[in-house]
Amino acid sequence: MNDFIITTFTAIALGLILIPFFIVLSALFPARTSKIMEVITRMPVRSFFIGLVNFLFFLAVALLLFSFSGQANGLLKVILLIPALAITVLICVSLSFGMAGIATVIGERIAPTQSSWRRTLWGALLLGLSCAVPLLGWFLLLPCAAWTGMGSFIIVYFQKT
Repeated sequence: MNDFIITTFTAIALGLILIPFFIVLSALFPARTSKIMEVITRMPVRSFFIGLVNFLFFLAVALLLFSFSGQANGLLKVILLIPALAITVLICVSLSFGMAGIATVIGERIAPTQSSWRRTLWGALLLGLSCAVPLLGWFLLLPCAAWTGMGSFIIVYFQKT
């Protein structure tokens, strides 16, 4: 029971740490974030499935490359490790931009009269705390929000909308 409480508080703390990250990301890339928000609002189901498929595919490829690099030696290990790290970084970047877009959409719906950074603050706060809810937040809301955000990021960068 003690581990469950520690895990819950850790998830809440990590969710709160993401608030300034999403505000800064939205402030540094306002045009990109607004396009991601538009795609999330216009086609959330399509964004979800595009994010799901791409996440699972690239995660599998990265895990295979990490696994093979762990068994290899010398130059082959480096050759396998570099693409695995690059794929992992791309997954993290697309998830970051997507979740910033999701947080901004939530903030826009919750506090439409507030300033841009306050909308992002409220959206990130609500998203972080709701994703920290044990079981439902961890295994239902967080993947749904992450894959929808990732899918909208992919749509913005690789398709004409």
